[in-house]
Amino acid sequence: MSESITIINGGITAPKGFQAAGLRAGIKPGKTNKDMAMIVSEVPCAAAGVFTRNLVKAAPVQWDAKMLEEYGVAQAVVVNSGIANACTGSDGYENVKKTAEAVAAELAIQPEQVMVMSTGVIGQPLPMEVLLKGVKALRGALSSEEQAAHDAAEAIMTTDTHPKEIALEFQIKGKTARIAGICKGSGMIHPNMGTMLSVITTDVMISKELLKASLKEFVEDTFNMVSVDGDTSTNDTVILMANGLAENDILTTEDGDFEVFRTALKQVMTFLAQNIAADGEGATRLLEATVIHASDKKQAKILAKSIITSNLTKAAVFGTDANWGRILCAMGYSGAEFDPNQVKIQISSEVGTLTLVEGGMATDYDEELATKILSPQKVIVTADVNGGEATATAWGCDLTYDYVKINADYRS
Repeated sequence: MSESITIINGGITAPKGFQAAGLRAGIKPGKTNKDMAMIVSEVPCAAAGVFTRNLVKAAPVQWDAKMLEEYGVAQAVVVNSGIANACTGSDGYENVKKTAEAVAAELAIQPEQVMVMSTGVIGQPLPMEVLLKGVKALRGALSSEEQAAHDAAEAIMTTDTHPKEIALEFQIKGKTARIAGICKGSGMIHPNMGTMLSVITTDVMISKELLKASLKEFVEDTFNMVSVDGDTSTNDTVILMANGLAENDILTTEDGDFEVFRTALKQVMTFLAQNIAADGEGATRLLEATVIHASDKKQAKILAKSIITSNLTKAAVFGTDANWGRILCAMGYSGAEFDPNQVKIQISSEVGTLTLVEGGMATDYDEELATKILSPQKVIVTADVNGGEATATAWGCDLTYDYVKINADYRS
């Protein structure tokens, strides 16, 4: 991370002019779990979004994509967890519209400036009476305090074990600026995003064109390089809002200040992506795969993704088994061309680094040391294909007994 960019407290409300709230409306079963969140800017924001590539798109995805395409402005985001509002037909879309209208009425803004997100069980209708009461309650709970930001991060969770949030501070054109993000994601996660929702806020003043281009570029190297279980969701959404209250001269060209903003944005998105992978359903380890010396970026990304999506590799990591054959096998069926006889594979963690494969063949490595290296919470696989200068990194997790238990019991 750049020395001029520092991590700060405050969560999603750290940038100037943003408020948040998270509470229990009663959508989820149980009595205590928070299940609705709201994030609001004092003023309209330049906004951009990236959405699932699943052909089956949830109603809120359809609404948000349409509003951003037509207006490119947002001032509020409302999120419910527990029910995805996917595969709910015209009634589902109408319920999104009603939700946006209710939020707009509470905040005295336009419905098209309200982004709506949902996550949870597919196919069930939203309990609109409960949800609309939740909108009113959220309006009354809005705050710029750090606890409010934390409440919002908690309220969007489903099977996540902890909230995921980060805030950064940096200088733009002589002004102090901030960027922050929250996300949820634990299962149904696969490249091209998964059941993953993220809201990113910043007080930087930036053109819509640069905002949109930056978000789309970095999604490819962050959220789209994450896989937990190979399932691509109907609801995944990333919304980036910039309200300009840092009062910097507007960023319209790709100058040095724009590069500072880009660095901060990528830092936020990388942090959130890694935390999704580390919190995969039932996971005990974060699995990071880096492919180096690839012929081009595309080859590197395909190979890295194939390693972290291989169920056999994921199971081997869970069992702390240095079964390098599973890694090389996953690379081989990825569809990317490379010379297996040139491959070098290393594993590393806080314990140390060990070369398992050299020239496509096993080294005389110490199995006991390999097990120790695979035991910490974060494990890194580095695959050198010796074919060029490109590199790419992907993030996944191990495959455990608990993954099956969680998903066999999800609706109850």
